[in-house]
Amino acid sequence: MAKKKHAAGGGTPATLALTAAGIGFDLHHYEHDPRAASYGLEAAEALGVEPARVFKTLLANLDGALVVGVVPVDGQLDLKALARALGGSKAVMAEVGAAERATGYVAGGISPVGQKKSHRTVLDESAQGHATVFVSAGRRGLDLEMTPADLVAITDAITAQIGR
Repeated sequence: MAKKKHAAGGGTPATLALTAAGIGFDLHHYEHDPRAASYGLEAAEALGVEPARVFKTLLANLDGALVVGVVPVDGQLDLKALARALGGSKAVMAEVGAAERATGYVAGGISPVGQKKSHRTVLDESAQGHATVFVSAGRRGLDLEMTPADLVAITDAITAQIGR
């Protein structure tokens, strides 16, 4: 992956965090349609990438704390598996407003990278079957392509089977 450079004040918190950490990534722009039924599937189609390589970032409330699950866009987050992976008892999806406030991103463009506050993160283990994966770069119509190992490193994630 090429290291992308951004001018001071440019980029998203995700791209700035990756650049500051010296982690290589490729940035992919596409025309976002706000009427799309699934922003993740829209990204996969627009980028010409199989949906199994494009991951969505979801926030859940696990025993009173927000946590992050990152799963392929063509699947769903298994909340019980997420709770098990993090040693918790019960996870429920976070309210959209809470997710936006906690991450600093708008729903449909939440990146697992560069969030306002760091959250415990689980990346679905299927990511490890790909040389690179795509995640939101912090706004709709903009995705990061990076290695799963670098995604784990920058988010301090664990990997587990959390998708279904």
